[in-house]
Amino acid sequence: MAIGTSRTGIDQRDPAPHSERPSLLRRLLGSSAVPKKERLDPSALRRTLQVVRPHLPRHLLLCLVGMVGLLLDVAFRVLEPWPLKYAIDAVTSALGAELPSDASPFGLDIEETVIAAAICLAIIIAGRAGSNYLATISFAKVGARIATELRTRVFDHIQALSLRYHSRASIGDTSQRLVGDVGRLQDVAVTAGLPLIGNVITLAVLLVVMVILDPFLSGIVIATGLIYLLLSRRSSPKIVRASRSTRKGEGSLVGAAAEALGAIRVVQSYGLEKTVAHEFAGGNEKAMKAGVKAKKLAAGLERSTDVLVGIAQGAVLVVGSLQVLRGAMSPGDMVLFLTYLKIAMKPLRDMAKYTGRIARASASGERIADLMDEEIEIADPERPVPMRHVRGTVEFSSITSPDGHGRPLFEGLDLRIPAGQHLGILGPSGGGKSTLVSYLLRLNEPQQGRIRIGGYDTRSVSLADLRRHVAILPQESVLFTESVRENIRFGRRDASSAEIEEAARRAGAHDFIMGLPEGYDTVLGNRGDTLSGGQRQRIAIARAMIRRAPVVVLDEATTGLDPAAKAQVNESLRELARSRTTISITHDATTVAGLDRVLWLEDGRILEDGTPAQLAADPDSHYSRWIVEQRSDDDAADTAAEPAAQSPLSTSMPTSIWTPTSSPTPNPSPHTSSQEVLR
Repeated sequence: MAIGTSRTGIDQRDPAPHSERPSLLRRLLGSSAVPKKERLDPSALRRTLQVVRPHLPRHLLLCLVGMVGLLLDVAFRVLEPWPLKYAIDAVTSALGAELPSDASPFGLDIEETVIAAAICLAIIIAGRAGSNYLATISFAKVGARIATELRTRVFDHIQALSLRYHSRASIGDTSQRLVGDVGRLQDVAVTAGLPLIGNVITLAVLLVVMVILDPFLSGIVIATGLIYLLLSRRSSPKIVRASRSTRKGEGSLVGAAAEALGAIRVVQSYGLEKTVAHEFAGGNEKAMKAGVKAKKLAAGLERSTDVLVGIAQGAVLVVGSLQVLRGAMSPGDMVLFLTYLKIAMKPLRDMAKYTGRIARASASGERIADLMDEEIEIADPERPVPMRHVRGTVEFSSITSPDGHGRPLFEGLDLRIPAGQHLGILGPSGGGKSTLVSYLLRLNEPQQGRIRIGGYDTRSVSLADLRRHVAILPQESVLFTESVRENIRFGRRDASSAEIEEAARRAGAHDFIMGLPEGYDTVLGNRGDTLSGGQRQRIAIARAMIRRAPVVVLDEATTGLDPAAKAQVNESLRELARSRTTISITHDATTVAGLDRVLWLEDGRILEDGTPAQLAADPDSHYSRWIVEQRSDDDAADTAAEPAAQSPLSTSMPTSIWTPTSSPTPNPSPHTSSQEVLR
């Protein structure tokens, strides 16, 4: 039983609520009575900014440089139409038109005015291009650095979450939030956030200038802006909602793909390719529809804004032309105003486009915020006590905790393991064995009670210090896509190559490692699948050995191995357990025979406690009956294997793990004691 798979408190997901018929109130009120989780959270953007805000102070200087470039860009935008105004007024005045103001305010003639206007226009456009480049590069650097820091922060937070979270979370969806959603935030910050800020400032400045130039015409622009705000207010929530569905669908899709590819052997062995592909295609179709809907809504807002801007420009052209004919303004003033209107309308048009992008980014930011809101249940104390000269004494005192369904599991459990003792924990699945060990490592916490290692309360020391003094060997050895040397070095990062090879020799892994193509430098495949189960386990034993921890936990370390591999691994385990306190969770009788002490744990209670010989002497004990059942199962397996042994293709007779002699032991009768079986 691997840690994290029992029903004993690791997986404590809430049961799904029973489906209920919508209430009359909900049916009458419609969408306003939709449950809170299904409604748009208006604080999505605020939550996104809260996630990003802690990273801004470290990049304040670069942000200020970007803001200076942005403000210069706005200033050049405002100045850009003025050379054109003076050139048009100068030419119009030369043709004999009477203008309400001086067409050449700097005392220049017509040709000089036009030339000066052309030079100024080129300078302004070049200045605007330079300032825009400065702002874009500065904010792009800020976005990239913040995204890198945020991704690291989110990853650290994920690693700090307890097994309770990881048992119910989808690996694919979590990875999508870590990589895809953070990347979307970075992209939108540069392609939408920065231009949006510049456009808002530009719009505000231009409105002030236009009100000064012509209050009446500026009213048309203000009315257009208000209508846009109404359109945006109606469309943005729908875009966010559709974008949220898209991101959620993509996360589920990644999760489904990761699950299928992780179990590709089972999928191919059972011919499930079409079934898995059908489920993947269904999720893909659902995510696609949500994405199309979000883009359709954003495109609708953009095109509506285009129509609105066209109407506003037509209105200004008509009204401005009438004022020119009445002599209230010069042709240059009208061109200036129309240019300002075009510049002012571009932010509105762009804001419609950026609203959709920012809405989609808000959905990603909300998913990251939800992940960061997951509480870290197990953390270091404020002032951790350093662990020094730790012996292997382990104590569980008054442990009380519910199981995964909220029912009582442990109720005041007490257990003391002296240093150097080899303890075996037996019992039926779901009895609390792996959960008890997870408390030892603080992978989970009991509701009440204390746990001590070497006299140190596990809650008073740092997690890193605690786990440095405990080596665990789970049922499934997890190896990484690194070299064999690095996989062993993960046990202790400062281990030398000589120490790594010595640990491999003691674990019985050196010979087969040297037979690999590159020896210790051979890079293993995904999860070490290029090795056999016994080879993976012996590398994991070497990793545990090099840790030099005084306490060793073996959680079904030989399950699933063939007899030959099991014998090799057992020899390595005996070397690992030498001079260490060892806690072995097992259902293997060959492992139990060499232990100092055995516990029978069932339903969170210790029903039996003693040496293997003491418990075997009582024919009514759980341990004794279990030994007899194990012997019966082994003899049945030997009987089933005899025809194969007699086949011409067979080259050797299987040897019973119970009888070192060549003569087989007869099947025990119902009255055969476990001591007789052991003999």
